[in-house]
Amino acid sequence: MKRIGVLTSGGDSPGMNAAIRAVVRKSMFHELEVFGIYHGYQGLMNNNIKELDLGSVGDIIHRGGTILGTARSEEFKTDEGQLKAVENLKQHGIDGLVVIGGDGSFRGAEKLSQKGIAAIGVPGTIDNDIPCTDYTIGFDTALNTVIEAIDKIRDTATSHERTFVIEVMGRDAGDLALYSGLADGAETILIPEVEYSIDDVVNRLQRGFERGKKHSIIVVAEGSSGGLKIGEEITEKTGLECRVTVLGHIQRGGSPTAADRVLASRLGSFAVELLLQGEKGKMVGIQNNSLVATPISEALAQKHFVDLSIYKLAKELSI
Repeated sequence: MKRIGVLTSGGDSPGMNAAIRAVVRKSMFHELEVFGIYHGYQGLMNNNIKELDLGSVGDIIHRGGTILGTARSEEFKTDEGQLKAVENLKQHGIDGLVVIGGDGSFRGAEKLSQKGIAAIGVPGTIDNDIPCTDYTIGFDTALNTVIEAIDKIRDTATSHERTFVIEVMGRDAGDLALYSGLADGAETILIPEVEYSIDDVVNRLQRGFERGKKHSIIVVAEGSSGGLKIGEEITEKTGLECRVTVLGHIQRGGSPTAADRVLASRLGSFAVELLLQGEKGKMVGIQNNSLVATPISEALAQKHFVDLSIYKLAKELSI
């Protein structure tokens, strides 16, 4: 293997730049040439490929987003689009590809591996919804962004003695809501993995008011029900003035935390090591602080499960 390509795909996440940096510098340490593919799989099909050097990734480890850009591509999902991508890689003499992204990005990497391109997936998504790894790049940073926002909202909730509903990202996975809710002492946490009863939410609020509590925080994952709906239901059933905050894309941005920078550096470097060992069609991850490699097909066949023991703990501590 003499040339490696790297791309970012799907939703951006803090720490992607640190992973790109690791791929480039690890490759150059082993005297490999590195090419950046700009704007994900769409850029790969458009032949938007440029050689990178040490200077290309200088001063980016602390920056959010991705210097390579990202895009979603319907065309790449077709066999014709994938063959076009393979042809462009071969024209540049690229033998291996590191794909940084989520499950959709991994499906693309698996397709390229089946078509003769050695591809390795690096999990980068704030939702932390990729199986076979304890954490994904960007989750810790997004979590801290959410916690900081809730801390500030709690100040005004206390001052005005109101109930606040805060919606965080997590269409299919409730990790952001769960961890931030526990860390911020939320009275109720609603996640897609656990069915909820609005009557239970209301009863918990009322028990708090009966013991003299003047404000409440409810954290809702977007895939559970949606903050606006929960807020309306609470007001309808209790008559309480309820404020709803949807954090939205603020959760994706910002300088990555130390944890995400270290994780991205380890995973990006490990991906290059796997390519040098002749591996393909695998994803890198971390389990119990050890680096692991799992066939992408195996990872995609599994489902991410939230840690329900943390959900149970959060519920017990919010009595």
